[in-house]
Amino acid sequence: MLSAKRKKEIVAFPLRVFETADTKEDLEDWLLSQNPSFIKKMRKARQDDLQGKDKD
Repeated sequence: MLSAKRKKEIVAFPLRVFETADTKEDLEDWLLSQNPSFIKKMRKARQDDLQGKDKD
């Protein structure tokens, strides 16, 4: 049961993305691909990996 104070969370997807997604993970991947700060962070991590930088 939802409490009265709990806010409903809504996530919007383009219909085409929703229709072509096979799994929940596909939708999560699409959401992440729309997040510029996440993309920047992943590109930096990839460059560090290619350069042999280890982050412990």
